[in-house]
Amino acid sequence: MLIIGIAGGTGSGKTTVVKEITKQLEVEEVVVIPQDSYYKDNSHLPLEERLELNFDHPDSIDFKLLVKHIKDLKAGKTINQPIYSYLTCSRSSTETVKVNPAHIVIVEGILIFTCAELRNCLDIKVFVDADADDRLGRVITRDNIERGRTIDKVLERYEKTVKPMHLQFIEPSKRYADIIIPQGGHNQVAINILFATIEKALKKR
Repeated sequence: MLIIGIAGGTGSGKTTVVKEITKQLEVEEVVVIPQDSYYKDNSHLPLEERLELNFDHPDSIDFKLLVKHIKDLKAGKTINQPIYSYLTCSRSSTETVKVNPAHIVIVEGILIFTCAELRNCLDIKVFVDADADDRLGRVITRDNIERGRTIDKVLERYEKTVKPMHLQFIEPSKRYADIIIPQGGHNQVAINILFATIEKALKKR
């Protein structure tokens, strides 16, 4: 099994890179574990408080469960991945996603390199880099359409939490990367190099 971590700032193009890799592989060969499924459950808080939570701080992630699930997959065990809702800011208490082990496990998320125990589980660490203005444009579009936030609210959240957390935690975590992909998910040359690296690593195993 090959475990790949793909990190980068919010709106950097991580999902695009993941899609580019997975479309070149057989479906049963790869599973994707999104960090976003492992936000801590906040259902005990009033909804108003939940909506103001800082989701860009490492403390917001249940790294203990995420690491356990990665280790379980590595051991050939099936996991029950949590389902997290951005609309209610809570984890489902009744539903999970069954994930079976595969040859390649991709862990994707903005904060995955900030946890030393998780980093130690990763065979290849990739950081998707992108210009701050480009990232902000994607964040505005995504949060407005997918998460129902007004543009004013998105900009307020960006200035208050997204930007400072990126500078404090995410940008410094780039130093742990084995491969850095500049220009986000549109750098086909870098993505091809990454895929060649994956193929080479798989052959060794």
